[in-house]
Amino acid sequence: MLDPMSKTAPFLLLAWAVFLLGCDRANPLPRDGSAERPLVVLLVPAESGRTNLLDDYRPLMSAVTRVYKIHFDMRMASSYATVVEGMKAGQVDIAHFGAVSYRMARDAQAAELLGVAVENGQAVYYAGIFARQDSGINSINDLRGRTLATGDPNSTSSFNYPVAMLIDAGIDPARDLRIVLAGSHSASLTALEAGQVDAAAASINAYEKMLREGSLDGSQLKEIARSEPIPNPPLAMWTGLEPQLKTTLRNAFGSIHTQPGVNPEMILGYGGKVADRYDTSINDGFIEPALTRLATVTDELKADIVRAASAPRPPSP
Repeated sequence: MLDPMSKTAPFLLLAWAVFLLGCDRANPLPRDGSAERPLVVLLVPAESGRTNLLDDYRPLMSAVTRVYKIHFDMRMASSYATVVEGMKAGQVDIAHFGAVSYRMARDAQAAELLGVAVENGQAVYYAGIFARQDSGINSINDLRGRTLATGDPNSTSSFNYPVAMLIDAGIDPARDLRIVLAGSHSASLTALEAGQVDAAAASINAYEKMLREGSLDGSQLKEIARSEPIPNPPLAMWTGLEPQLKTTLRNAFGSIHTQPGVNPEMILGYGGKVADRYDTSINDGFIEPALTRLATVTDELKADIVRAASAPRPPSP
């Protein structure tokens, strides 16, 4: 079985070796959340517009530190695979995952759920496919023979759900159109706005965030397809943490919204959206519907898409 990330594996391994070396030197003792040994928080590179997940989650983490005295060392990963490998190596204590990347870490017995943002009483978001207003593209069926920018192959909403939607429409993602691996939600949408591709896949959260901050001109774009509700991207913990620390973390994240001096604007979730609270009672059943839905997006199909995306393009007539 070909790993879609095989071409970048040597670079990922080198980057990860440097990361591990830095962690070992800085924290020779087990990390416990103290100021001297903060918990390492690694976030997938799901940036959107001018800001990224560090900006989204920093207010939440800062509030937990202030109220519960649990300290964090927050970092942004270079890829989704890096976050998974970090959990597997025991060098990451808390991570932001999508359903797909969480499954990878969970199946390696490296991650368990910590909590998920609840917004307006719901813990769901959506994947979308967008086109330019002047493109003549009005539905997924119009994408045959066109170019579609996507995010990382391990991204739930900027790759896996859009690919599943293509399959549902009877489109072969590796052969009936050309997928351009832009690498992130914002890069996909930016390429579309610039006219470099015919369509783009991204989460609705990322799209709306870029509109709010003015880094995307929504008047030029339109949504041509939207997924069914997807479980919100969860925060997960390394399975090797001490049981008491896991309990403390769940209590802290589950009750931070009730604490004096904690404003609603501090309780942010994916895409910088204000959340009601974090639900820390969730279990793997929360993620399973999304994983079942994505069963058609196999590793073999991802490898075919990556090969097709990297193949030389024929010269323009």
